[in-house]
Amino acid sequence: MWQLLPSTALLLLVSAGAQAADLPKAVVVLEPPWNRVLTLDTVTLKCQGAQSPGDNSTQWLHNGTLISRQTSYFIKAASVENSGEYRCRTDLSELSDPVQLEVHVGWLLLQAPRWVFQEGEPLQLTCHSWQNRPIRNVQFFQNGRSRKFSYTDSEFHIPAAASKHSGSYFCRGLIGKKNESSEAVDIIIQGPAVPSTSTFLLHWPQIPFSLVMALLFAVDTGLYFAVQRDLHSSMGAWKNSKVSWSQGP
Repeated sequence: MWQLLPSTALLLLVSAGAQAADLPKAVVVLEPPWNRVLTLDTVTLKCQGAQSPGDNSTQWLHNGTLISRQTSYFIKAASVENSGEYRCRTDLSELSDPVQLEVHVGWLLLQAPRWVFQEGEPLQLTCHSWQNRPIRNVQFFQNGRSRKFSYTDSEFHIPAAASKHSGSYFCRGLIGKKNESSEAVDIIIQGPAVPSTSTFLLHWPQIPFSLVMALLFAVDTGLYFAVQRDLHSSMGAWKNSKVSWSQGP
């Protein structure tokens, strides 16, 4: 049975190596959850990632340059210079995927949590004003056609998005006596994801490790049966052998 030890040890080493190499990615979270803001807006970026006990250090990168080691990155009054790509990392997580922050100059800005939705998901749009000035006679447009009008409500909600809701959106309203409009933004509504594809993409990193485990199991099984075969052969040869005795003088 000692022949099984090397493969078992190898299995443990492979498992430990896989765990060390598969650190989860950190995630950048925006509060409020808009990646498009106006100048002088307040933005907080939080880094979600595993950390060692007592270690609160976090690396923040803006356009590839290290800018902070705090858990959260706070922008008190946004400027155009704050636009760009943000990423973060903790001591027990890999570098996050980039999050793009856009700081715009203007009176009105259309905001949404994201710009690509799946069919059936709720769609929430906000017509945001500079320094949160009051807006009256708010209108939302899709592909140049009015979709909603309200005297004071600056929100546009679609309970379940469909393909017909894809298109170019902007909002318009009165700020004081000025009739202002936001820039147009494209919103994409995608069809439902294919479960088999998503499941494969979710679990594909585990496939090589599973193949290694199956290979080691096969090797162990082969060694086991080889040892059993040798033992049976030895026992058969012992039983079939003839022993002669002779009596001395």
